[in-house]
Amino acid sequence: MSYAKFTEISGINSGSLSRILQGSRPISVKQLELITGALGLAEDALFGSYVEECFAFFASMRRIRPFIIKCAVLDRLDCIERIVLRLLDNLSYVPALFDVAEELFASKHHQAAALLYDNVSKAEKFQHSERLAFCRYRLFLVELGTDLESNYRAAMVFEDYVNRLHEADQLEALKRLIDVLVTVHKWKRVDELAAEMLRISQIQYDLQAVGGSEKQPERPIYFYILYAWLVRSAVCEEYKDYPGALKYVSLYAEAEWIREKDQSAARYKKQFSEWAIANGYLYRVMSGDAQAIDEYADFVADHPEEIFIALSQIVQAANQFGYDIDRILERFSDYFPFKEMAGEQGQYNVSVISEKSAQFLSDLGVYTFKKNQGNAINLILEGLDFSVNINSVRNVITCMTLFEQYRDYADQEAKKKFKKLASEVHRINAKKNVVPLSFV
Repeated sequence: MSYAKFTEISGINSGSLSRILQGSRPISVKQLELITGALGLAEDALFGSYVEECFAFFASMRRIRPFIIKCAVLDRLDCIERIVLRLLDNLSYVPALFDVAEELFASKHHQAAALLYDNVSKAEKFQHSERLAFCRYRLFLVELGTDLESNYRAAMVFEDYVNRLHEADQLEALKRLIDVLVTVHKWKRVDELAAEMLRISQIQYDLQAVGGSEKQPERPIYFYILYAWLVRSAVCEEYKDYPGALKYVSLYAEAEWIREKDQSAARYKKQFSEWAIANGYLYRVMSGDAQAIDEYADFVADHPEEIFIALSQIVQAANQFGYDIDRILERFSDYFPFKEMAGEQGQYNVSVISEKSAQFLSDLGVYTFKKNQGNAINLILEGLDFSVNINSVRNVITCMTLFEQYRDYADQEAKKKFKKLASEVHRINAKKNVVPLSFV
């Protein structure tokens, strides 16, 4: 291909192309794209060579930033890593790399962002800076997924950094930590974090009234006050302290102290008021008040997003107090297995619902056993399968224990399925270098 033909096809003017070929001018990312297209190559074919080009003259973030973003779009993390390692020989690039990481995170290129956050945090590991803490927070968020034990490990790594964050960021970070710890039933720590969230949010809300900080949290500050009370009521519920739970319910039931009068405030007040009513019925049910079951069911029937949560709690109460809830299960049979339903403030936390779903299946198996042993065994196996998939150790142990308890009622097909699932549990445990459970 002639020089003139290449300039025509690429769209690069002859003067610029000449200086590029002579090595007297750096190549921009846009020019790289034009050259690649003119040569008929894959979009990232020259990326490996361009990494060196980024440092051929001087390291300019004006050129490097768009290249990192392009690498993220095309999943060339190898090129990003090479660039970042070279740049961090000079720590003055740390702030710029952090800004690019934030840009990638906002555009949902999470793995590329994580690579930058990780390297920035390593560069600042002796600084004890707010930026270091924020990098660890972002890495924690990126690591969250469907594996509950992995989420818990990520939470434990991040927890040491949470109090180094700006107060506005601490509030959402505490909420995220609480949501993870709830799924693994670390209730003592959940209560401690909820108390800290309440302390910070009340201080910030008071400061906001007289000006406060320019930086605002992800949600309105009053939300975190309400959420802290909600969480602390849930902790009391787990400890069967229903009077204590009702004390917190009364706090988030009426939120007339909220100064804001906009639509968002009205929605939050309505949502927490509805949760207060639902939880009032729930605590009556869990205290042994059978009459409250139908009242609870009637209430959630008008709030479909609450039905699955209510069902899971009603089944637990039925197992504890011997309630007959066949009519409730029939009434809401379309709502299990769980189907995602959005409420006023969006969907429930996915991990929390996943853990609830696993527990619901085993609880329903226990309830069903008295009337239909075969169906009960199938529900327990379904719960075990689901628990293995989300790596919920607590529910895996529960389901395996129940199966052993009911083994005499299982047919050969069920025993075969259990053995297969038990092997998978052993495999997972072996990967974690822990002693496997002795269920075969």
